[in-house]
Amino acid sequence: MILLSGGTGTPKLIQGLRKVIPDDEITVIVNTAEDIMVSGSLVSPDVDTILYLFSDSLDTSKWWGIRNDTFHTNNALKKMGHREKLMMGDADRAVSIFRTGSMNNGASLTEATCLLSGALGIKAKILPMCNEKVNTIIKTPDGVMHFQDFWVGARGTPDVLDVGISGIREASPTWEVMDALEREENVIIGPSNPITSIGPILTLKGMKEILKTRKVIAVSPIIGDAPVSGPAGKLMSARGYPVSSKGVARFYGDILDVMVIDDKDPMNASDFDIRIVKFDTLMTSVEKSESLAKNILTLFSGI
Repeated sequence: MILLSGGTGTPKLIQGLRKVIPDDEITVIVNTAEDIMVSGSLVSPDVDTILYLFSDSLDTSKWWGIRNDTFHTNNALKKMGHREKLMMGDADRAVSIFRTGSMNNGASLTEATCLLSGALGIKAKILPMCNEKVNTIIKTPDGVMHFQDFWVGARGTPDVLDVGISGIREASPTWEVMDALEREENVIIGPSNPITSIGPILTLKGMKEILKTRKVIAVSPIIGDAPVSGPAGKLMSARGYPVSSKGVARFYGDILDVMVIDDKDPMNASDFDIRIVKFDTLMTSVEKSESLAKNILTLFSGI
């Protein structure tokens, strides 16, 4: 089973999926367009969330960082007047130092992630979407900013005029990503932010073409006219899409076979050009995540 993932929404689904199928049968292709350097180390927030999920160390009260982490280094830097763009725990920082050291010694981002997976005892295959450096850039009335400066630094408050991805034209899916897609027929696009979490993956050269040959089920992160969490609504509006599950389906286009929307969403199947199935998509517990995962898996046999 392959999943396309950003942070928060899709990891919640994966948490339930792990109750249904073994970790070694799961491959996650992860967004890297929100990666950022912090105090000399490369932080890959979405990749790290997936790493911590599969190593059973993720702080699921926040859906980022490591459970019971300490913040001695971050606090010491603050006392010296150095404020970091992201608040990093000490164990979390160690992962970024390991990654950066591996890459400084010649490893690609994919190879460094593989080394981290091995060090953390992970059996699932976690694949960064590409090895090239790409950045999600948010255009606001006050200028352009990296996604992390918009979402963490400015707390997502600026108006959004447009969203772009710098470096994406020079980037390609890794051979590991393409090989995984060649081998596996079933793909789930998780309920992550369509514009900034899934969008960069789909924008890579050749991704949409190969996904058109797979069985693809997407889970909408929007119920009615509001996202379950995060800035998806503001970002979708900036890109000219309605803030609705229909808008998500339009954004993904003809790669989809089925769209899963919440059973409380007022939209009907007649509002869409593809097959729509309604389940409870609010994953407020592991049990609900597991139930949703089971329901999604049953759909593949009908595609």
